Amino acid sequence: MAESICRALRDGALQGEHAPALTIKDSIASPFGFHVFTHLLTQLSSNILAAKSQSRGLVLVAFSRSPSFYLDLLNRKGIDVASSQKWIEILDCYTDPLGWKDALLASENGGSLSNEASTGASLCRNVKDMDKLYSSIIELGKGIVGQGKVRFCVAIDSVNEILRHASISSVAGLLSNLRSNDRVSSIFWLSHSDLHEDRVTAVLEYMSSMVASIEPLNQSANGRRCNWESLPLLEHNYWKGRFHVRFKRRNGRVRVMSEEFHVEQSAINFRSISSEDEIVNRSLLPKVQFNLQLSEKEQIDRAKVVLPFEHQGTGKPIQIYDGRRSLTDGKSETEPVSTGILQTNENSSKGEIIYLRDSDDERPDSDEDPDDDLDI
Repeated sequence: MAESICRALRDGALQGEHAPALTIKDSIASPFGFHVFTHLLTQLSSNILAAKSQSRGLVLVAFSRSPSFYLDLLNRKGIDVASSQKWIEILDCYTDPLGWKDALLASENGGSLSNEASTGASLCRNVKDMDKLYSSIIELGKGIVGQGKVRFCVAIDSVNEILRHASISSVAGLLSNLRSNDRVSSIFWLSHSDLHEDRVTAVLEYMSSMVASIEPLNQSANGRRCNWESLPLLEHNYWKGRFHVRFKRRNGRVRVMSEEFHVEQSAINFRSISSEDEIVNRSLLPKVQFNLQLSEKEQIDRAKVVLPFEHQGTGKPIQIYDGRRSLTDGKSETEPVSTGILQTNENSSKGEIIYLRDSDDERPDSDEDPDDDLDI
């Protein structure tokens, strides 16, 4: 399933459509979202270098880590960082996001923080300005792929850091503009869902064509107090979890897939969920004091229960009113109607309403709803 996400990001956008967008969300119960983010980053980088991707470049917007961290990460994964100037650009929003350090250096000795910025990274000094941030991303991407119709992809390592300085509407506008730009092939970002309100997560998911959720392997350990009974659950969730992905199709259909991940030495591996794991997971769940299934004896006892007002076979015929005749007036059944002439009781001093059905196919009156099937 993780491979399906990599293929979607690799294949990019179709002609005349928005770029595929992926939201990676995690929580404190399973904080492995950054592992998934770096996994997709390295996979996409390998595809770009091998010319297997629609995009020919990558713009990485670094909020939570320094540019040197990502360059070292790519180097450890065996990706050619020496040629990084040709296919990758890093927008450094980590070193001085508000420009305070640069202003301090300028006031002290007239220096600039630009000289201290990491090699191959462009420094962003005002992350509050979404228009300027958008322009910087697009300019860096065009600097990689040049002019024409060649596309590049965008990766944002933390949407939460942007939300610290801008409103959700501004951030949504930034992501929407990036998706609709004809030079962007694909875009993905990381979000810690428990750091903001549910409506923020809903907005981010609405703007995404794919949503990847990292969840603990056993939901019962989420939010519970740490005690001796929950320790096995917590230990089980520490290095394993569930990876749920929701794909939204162009025709409105939604496809949901799920698999298991395992973290070892800062690396994340994915595998399908086996039946043995399902049995183990159910055995780890705490036992409840009730059963939703009925035994054979319980089913027999339930069938013997007498429901109130239900006909119990007392010998009387069960007559259901169908709207054609009156059950209380038994003599009307013995008096055939041979003519269509209405006969009224001239001696009667009370008024009455007589209604003749046009045909037997006419449905009963909707306002007639007697409880003929009940013993009332």
